[in-house]
Parts: sequence; structure tokens; C-alpha cells
Amino acid sequence: MAVNSALVERARTAATQEAIRRGFEIREKNMFGGLAFMLNNKMACGVIGDELMVRVGPDAYEAALTRPHARPMDFTGRPMRGYVFITADGCATQAAVNHWVARTAAHIEELTSIPKM
Repeated sequence: MAVNSALVERARTAATQEAIRRGFEIREKNMFGGLAFMLNNKMACGVIGDELMVRVGPDAYEAALTRPHARPMDFTGRPMRGYVFITADGCATQAAVNHWVARTAAHIEELTSIPKM
């Protein structure tokens, strides 16, 4: 499956801006037949086909699904709790992608601030 190159650029821009703003490391990795963006070595978001995948975390999962254009990430046929897909209509603008990537970056920030036991 080919990834939407314009969406990749919007996601790359948003992820880079969040990484700079929060002092995160950023890297890209081919995953799931698409491209994922890693923030502080944690999968944050990505593009699969024409959809944006975002990691919102289990606590924000149900609320994220109530948003327009959001659906469960069901890449394997079973929903992955804490991850959602945003349909093409929901990520057609830079502002829309920025919104979702800021949400995922906030979740990654929470994960990296939790002390390890």
C-alpha cells in the first residue's frame, strides 16, 4: 500500500515542530506498511495509506474516538487500544494534523515523565 506523500509531509512537519517544542528526539521508521514517527524512541504517529495514525494512550482513547474522522486502529483486525486512525478527510490540512500530533506528543511527554521502577 502506498502512503500519501502529502500527508507524510504534513505529519513530518507537525512531528518535527512538536519535537523541537518539547525537546524530543525524532526519527522516522518504516512500519506497518507505512511510515511512523518516533518521539523519544516511542512510536507517536504515522501514515498508513491515506490515514494518519496517532497514539493517544489508553486513557484518552474513548474520547478520541468521539472526534470526527477518528476510528479505532484496527491494522491487524483487532483494535489497538490507545491508537486511532484519522481518515483522509480528518487530516487533509496542516492544522488538523498539528492538532492530532500535539495530542500524541503530550501523551509521549507523559510517558517519558513517569519514573521507571
